[in-house]
Amino acid sequence: MFTLRPPMGWNSWNTFAEKIDENLVREMADVIVEKGLDKVGYNYVVIDDCWAEKTRDENGRLVPDKKKFPSGMKALSDYVHSKGLKFGMYSCAGVLTCGQYPASYDYEYVDAKTFAEWGVDFLKYDFCYKPESVDGKALYRRMGVALANCGRDILLSACSWGAEKTHEWVRSTGAGMWRSTGDIFDNWNSIKGIILQQVDRTCEYKNNEGSMPFGGIGCFNDMDMLVVGMHGAGHVGLGGCTDEEYRTHFTAWAIFGSPLMIGCDIRKMDDEAYKILTNPEVLAINQDARGAQPYVANNGWVKEHDDCSPAIARLLENGDIAVALFNLGDKDNFFDFRGDQIGLPPVSKARLMARDVWTGEEFEIHNYAYITDIPAHDCKLLRIKVIPQ
Repeated sequence: MFTLRPPMGWNSWNTFAEKIDENLVREMADVIVEKGLDKVGYNYVVIDDCWAEKTRDENGRLVPDKKKFPSGMKALSDYVHSKGLKFGMYSCAGVLTCGQYPASYDYEYVDAKTFAEWGVDFLKYDFCYKPESVDGKALYRRMGVALANCGRDILLSACSWGAEKTHEWVRSTGAGMWRSTGDIFDNWNSIKGIILQQVDRTCEYKNNEGSMPFGGIGCFNDMDMLVVGMHGAGHVGLGGCTDEEYRTHFTAWAIFGSPLMIGCDIRKMDDEAYKILTNPEVLAINQDARGAQPYVANNGWVKEHDDCSPAIARLLENGDIAVALFNLGDKDNFFDFRGDQIGLPPVSKARLMARDVWTGEEFEIHNYAYITDIPAHDCKLLRIKVIPQ
């Protein structure tokens, strides 16, 4: 499947891990519709690992766990589809999944056909227990070809964690998104580390070392599922975050154009998490049709106690410019960027009208420079309109 915008939906892993069953998945599909999450774009319902029996059947086909999914996957996908949503599942390029269930190594075509018959629309394809004798790119290409010929349009989510230089070959597999990081956890250090990995692995302003240039239309750079609203509960709920940290997390996923897969228990989602996940102006930046590459928009990095705090900019379809300023440090500080760093030197003679998409504040940026104070672990996200004179 050729993806024009970052996929959005809900995935079971972050909260539930192996504690899944068909009733839970049906409830999640119901809640997505009841809360209107589908109306803002969250339309995939994805079952992660631990859904299968430990052995294949006599025909070599995967078998859903009979206790967890007694009605079978086709009935479950039919239910999800009846809600106007799309159905996603999980497998792995190795001999076992990460949870040590049967995986798709040497069964790519059988499994692709099975997933198509079950009505699957999305396949998260992990990288555990890969035979050392085979390159990862060969395994993802196998599944990519198998899915392309299975008779159903299935989005391949290549979850190889950025291993084996994934960015160099992932588009050759036909994947619509690729994981550039290891697994996320529900705490600030995990979120900060993933943000920095997109920009600069060394925190020394060397952009060529980050994952930022390797996403976009056709194959989006996946920064892993969201932890917004988990507050320390669930499988990856290791510590939890403040609402400000969740807002920074969501801002980063938006400006970088990452897929947005909710990971919290949406049945228990609080009002602030809902506001973060459904902010229409932030989602519009994430889903912008231009799909332009984000870039660093401040010449020097503010550093406090060895923390990097970049400004990230991205050109949008209508000519607006989105700019996110991140205070990744542990103390309050001031941040800035100038017009010439986002393609607007003073000679352009344009007016710059900004809107803070989190607060709704509107203001003009004078003298082609913006300076603001940002609390620790917080951010600003501006949408800047260029008005030629």
